[in-house]
Amino acid sequence: MAARAKKFLSYYKPYVGLLSLDLACATLVAGIALIFPLCVRYMTNVILETPLENTLNQLYILGGVMFSLVVLHTLCTIFVDYQGHMMGTYMERDMRAELFAHYQTLSCSFFDDQRTGQLMTRVSNDLEMLSELYHHGPEDVLIASLKFFGTFAILITINVELTLVLFALLPFVLIYSLYTNKRLQQSFKTNRDRMGDINAQTEDSLAGIRVVQSFTNEALEQRKFAHANERFVDSRRGVYKSELYFYNPLEALTLLLPVIVIVFGGTRIVSGVLDVADLLTYVLYVGVLIEPIQRYVNVARLYQAGMSGFHRFMEMLEVQPDIVDDADAVTLEHLRDSISFDTVSFRYKPNLNDVFKNLSFTVNAGEYVALVGTSGVGKTTLSMLIPRFYDVTSGSISVDGVDIRQLSLESLRQAIGMVQQDVYLFAGTVAENICYGKPRASRADVVSAAKHAHAHDFICKLPNGYGTDIGQRGVKLSGGQKQRLSIARVFLKNPPIIIFDEATSSLDNESEQAVQAALETLSNNHTTIVIAHRLSTIRNAQRIIVLNEHGIAEQGSHDELMALGRRYAKLYTTQLRI
Repeated sequence: MAARAKKFLSYYKPYVGLLSLDLACATLVAGIALIFPLCVRYMTNVILETPLENTLNQLYILGGVMFSLVVLHTLCTIFVDYQGHMMGTYMERDMRAELFAHYQTLSCSFFDDQRTGQLMTRVSNDLEMLSELYHHGPEDVLIASLKFFGTFAILITINVELTLVLFALLPFVLIYSLYTNKRLQQSFKTNRDRMGDINAQTEDSLAGIRVVQSFTNEALEQRKFAHANERFVDSRRGVYKSELYFYNPLEALTLLLPVIVIVFGGTRIVSGVLDVADLLTYVLYVGVLIEPIQRYVNVARLYQAGMSGFHRFMEMLEVQPDIVDDADAVTLEHLRDSISFDTVSFRYKPNLNDVFKNLSFTVNAGEYVALVGTSGVGKTTLSMLIPRFYDVTSGSISVDGVDIRQLSLESLRQAIGMVQQDVYLFAGTVAENICYGKPRASRADVVSAAKHAHAHDFICKLPNGYGTDIGQRGVKLSGGQKQRLSIARVFLKNPPIIIFDEATSSLDNESEQAVQAALETLSNNHTTIVIAHRLSTIRNAQRIIVLNEHGIAEQGSHDELMALGRRYAKLYTTQLRI
């Protein structure tokens, strides 16, 4: 808890100057509020009690002082409201940026177990109320404390007995607030979890909208959403009930205080202990006293809502990536020799079976190697191990004799270009997506990469050429066009190691030929690993490695494997007949 408290306060550090000004203005706001009833008491007890020739002048002077205080109070309130809110917004921005950056460092295994909508909620909704807490927390506590203790100090000098009666209820209020506090905090946390479920369900349904509509399952998705929505309503009902038990007694107290003052103060006037001017002062200070109570209540509300978001925020920040740089990690300059798998075994989770076991082979620098085999033998998994999206369970993968776990992640991944079957394109233009491989590339380099990827011709036919917006995930493009853009992206990056993961398996013949031509061009002078579904696309590979559930079944060139007449030959012949 101490570490989290320190982390919570650390976000104030860049804005200490702004916070100091905000609290200074808040102090003036509280001080001015305390002065006004004293001005009224001075007017009734001194100026009006014994009228003199200059009484009107005194009233005008007092009015001028009070008017000046109103102006100062207004200016300070404006500063607190605007600059204070902006300070909270800046801090929210900093936290959101930190969390997003942290997401980028987490390993693929983390995202395998998470729902995108929940992660989005922690970046967005969870931090909104936290911004309000950062802003209102310090200033409301300061203003409330100054008004509360200032009021007590002033009133006790006027009448001790009435002051003690007035403040006698407050310890009970504190005890009750602490008692209901825990329930309120849990209600807010549950509500945020349910909001995350709604975001996750929405993201899931909208991302797969074409599948939903193709199966005419709109009603099913609506029922799933309705279920998440109802759970949210139930959680919000719990929040409102908790707020009801927490806030209503405090609201009742604010109504009860003036009654106590008027009744008890009236008895003191009858007894001759208190005069009317002092009772009027007490009534005015009750109004001042009610505001601190309301501010404390508001801080408590913001604290529950904000801290529930902060704890969820910290839960994510405290998740450590499985794959990190070694303390003595070295930089991979260039692939000079080979990529070697040495008795590599891998499983996704400790309780799952091995995807493959004791796998060993070597890909030499500049070699074009294809991996083939039936679905489930681990071809794609193998390709994910080379850039360390996952770490091997046992054995090792080395580049130029250096275990990749001893290489810096950045240099390793900079040296690898991947073209996957499921292409991911970002919302934006054609040029922006190609430039993703090299953000500062010139337009000439972008066009050159597109030409090498056999994409230039179709790009020129688009409405705005390279400036055409392709929609979310490239929805406005065909499968072949998206693949060629992904290849252009790798062309522009121009890494020494290229990995193609079944990049043509879902394309029509014409698109396949265009993509295949681009792949052949890209593989020149690069160390190339191709995971192939269509065996006709890898006939030119220098070496073909055939995998099965036990590891490597056979390897050799296309002609050598066909001559063997075993597993590869049967697979190839079967595909030709289809």
